Amino acid sequence: MSTVVVVGSVNIDLVAAGGRMPRPGETVVMERFAETHGGKGGNQACAAAALGATTHLVGAVGDDDRGRAARADLAARGIHLGGLATVPGPTGVALILVDDGGENSIAVVAGANTTLTPAWVSAALDAVAGPAAVVASLEVPLPAIEAAAAAAHRRGRPMILNPAPARPLPASLVSRCTVVTPNEGELTTLGGAAALLAAGAGAVVVTRGGAGCELHTRGHPPVAVPPAPARVVDTTGAGDTFTAALAVALAAGRPLPDAVRWAAAAGALATEAFGARGNLPTAGAVDTRAASGYQHTLRSALPRATQPW
Repeated sequence: MSTVVVVGSVNIDLVAAGGRMPRPGETVVMERFAETHGGKGGNQACAAAALGATTHLVGAVGDDDRGRAARADLAARGIHLGGLATVPGPTGVALILVDDGGENSIAVVAGANTTLTPAWVSAALDAVAGPAAVVASLEVPLPAIEAAAAAAHRRGRPMILNPAPARPLPASLVSRCTVVTPNEGELTTLGGAAALLAAGAGAVVVTRGGAGCELHTRGHPPVAVPPAPARVVDTTGAGDTFTAALAVALAAGRPLPDAVRWAAAAGALATEAFGARGNLPTAGAVDTRAASGYQHTLRSALPRATQPW
């Protein structure tokens, strides 16, 4: 069984859906509202657990009703919460708009997520025994993510960085990443795949929504990964499921190209229900969705020497 350690945010999502997005200065009437559990770290941990991985979450919630509800939901999903701190103040909140096409717009108020410290992260990761993949995203302070990467490097663990929300990253962090998983907008902020590879990233996987994704490795042309079929309801959390599935696959020893294809199928499944955790797939469901005509394309696209995973 794979082990995955997620370092990241825990939020409560306030979601309004239906119709279209408002333009600047405009008010629109939307059709549905829900208050759900979210945060990139929480979403990634829930996705990894649903896929069958032994999952640990390192983060922080507030000492409020939302924090207690978030902790209870995560525990009910079987996630190990020894690394989840409770701190004074409010739990993080995300305000999410979803249009009729399933596209979303998100604003985050970080709350307790800002309190995550390098010392807490290092201790929490060192407390996890055995092989594991480490996943991190950028809704928590950058020093905490740097500590996660350093701890992963010390233990020889794969480090998967989902650079969202995007910001310039120090080369010392990028060089410790096994895989970086930006979307197209985030990639622009980060200076492009070539820049990330030059800074030392092992690989870059660019997620492109309905256009699939693209695998970049040093010294080889990009490899396009076709999208898996999906009946899209809401794209919120699809990137988190993709990143979690990639970590689960790499922790299980899958070659990187196969892991990317499997993660793409997981991300597609995640779009087929409302909310970031509305359709977290099982490993069996991902296997079924991934069984499509491109299953051998990636394996033959890269020389075996470039597949250290």
